[in-house]
Amino acid sequence: MKIIALVGSIRRSSYNRKLATFVQKRYADQLDVTIPNLGALPFYDQDIELEAPDDVQAFKQAVMDADGVIFVTPEYNHSVPGVLENAIDWLSRVERPLIGKPGMILGATMGPLGTVRAQSHLRQVLNSPGVSMRVLPGDEFLLGTVQDKMNADGDLTDNKVVEWLDHCVADYLKFAHQLAASD
Repeated sequence: MKIIALVGSIRRSSYNRKLATFVQKRYADQLDVTIPNLGALPFYDQDIELEAPDDVQAFKQAVMDADGVIFVTPEYNHSVPGVLENAIDWLSRVERPLIGKPGMILGATMGPLGTVRAQSHLRQVLNSPGVSMRVLPGDEFLLGTVQDKMNADGDLTDNKVVEWLDHCVADYLKFAHQLAASD
């Protein structure tokens, strides 16, 4: 299954980027995961949406070509980071490649609550008319105190966390296949 993982942090040593890379490696036999650099996208601008820059067009095409989308988001000020919202803004206009695609949300933070508020807000955004994604219900992957559960190489070191991620990914695969069969 061809997946595009949209990571809401552009920091080089981002825990969320490491989490996306962990998913890319761990599930390579089931998922072909691409992780674009959302920091390379210009700010969304309605004045140029019909003739978007080449990097935006390439990004939209990559999403169109994907079978599904995994969002991997930190939590900034109890919400979704601007870089991720900007990417979604581009994707919600003109071609609207997210409509009907199966989505899954993951998130990691150093705080104790994981990314519960950001994920709640992100679900609202992904349900908006220009986006209209089908997001995996339940199975929230909220990784709190990530610094204690991930090593410097980006590998998850807590077996219970890995087991929960395995469960969430398995449910996402079932969900995505069910959606594809019903279309």
